Order: sequence, then structure tokens, then C-alpha cells
Amino acid sequence: ITVTGTSVSQVQSQANSTINAVSSAIKKLGVGDKDIQTTSYNLRVLQDYSSQKPIINGYTIDVNLSVKVRDFKKINEIIDTATANGINQVSGLYFTLDDATREKLESQARKIAIDKAKQKAVQIADESGISLGRIINVTEGSNSGPRPIYALEKSLPVAGGAPTQIEPGQSEISVSVTLSYETR
Repeated sequence: ITVTGTSVSQVQSQANSTINAVSSAIKKLGVGDKDIQTTSYNLRVLQDYSSQKPIINGYTIDVNLSVKVRDFKKINEIIDTATANGINQVSGLYFTLDDATREKLESQARKIAIDKAKQKAVQIADESGISLGRIINVTEGSNSGPRPIYALEKSLPVAGGAPTQIEPGQSEISVSVTLSYETR
């Protein structure tokens, strides 16, 4: 939220009221206390430098909240509720997986990668006339998290407009393996 006003107390009061209203409203939608975090709180003076001596015109406060939404079905409703309660900026939307889910999917991807690498090694060995011995080395490479295949963010509603429609899209977990064999 960004608030501009004539005094420090005015902008702080308005920002704090908005943040409290938003936090309360989105908690009612199932967002937990641990999933709402103030990530920045910046208060600055607005000055006019057009004359010889700078004139203070007011103050601006910027407060950034990070909200983790665990239920994709509620993303749109949470954004709409936040903006209805005074949030005037939304940015940095991204999708992640919790650690347990990511580890499970990486394990599945690793197994598939190893199976495919073994099949390919056998095929190459057959085609080249060599015999494979035991695997002597395995190296793995993986991405650091889900890679979005697409994520579409449509614009926020204007007063009286259509509700927000955020599409989480699909993500891909990727693991690569290299198997080194003894050959005979």
C-alpha cells in the first residue's frame, strides 16, 4: 500500500488501518498468521525543490506485505478482498511448491530420469557393439524449484469491474542424471 498525506501521523494511521483491515479480512478467508509478513515499511518526505529552499509538501509511506496463499482456489478472492480493503498495489505474484511436495516430485522425476538413462545406455551399447558393466558413477542436476510452463496474471478489477482471475498454470519439475558405466 502507498499512502500520501500532509503529516507523518496521518499517513501512518491510514496505512496501519488499511494493513489491519486487510490482514483481518484475508485471515477470515483462511490465510494463517504465519503466511502474512510485512516485508518493507518505508516513510519518506515529499519535497518541492522548485524554489531556492526546499518545501515539504507531505509524506508518503509504502508498506509491502507478503501473503502466502496455500489454497489456489482462494487466490482471486484473497486479492479482491485485499484491494476492497484498501491495498492499492499488487505485484510479485509467483507460484511455488512446499518442500515436501517438491521433494516427492523430484524423487519421482529422478527415478524416471534414471530409468530413461539406463534404457538409452543399453540402446547405445547395443548399437555400438559394446557391453555394459556396472554403473561406476552417477551425477544429478535439477532445477531449484518448479519451472512455470505458463502463469497468466490478468489485471486487477476496477471499481465495479470483473473479479480478479489469476491462473496458476502448470509447473514442471526437472531432474537430469548422468550414468557412467564400465564397458567391456
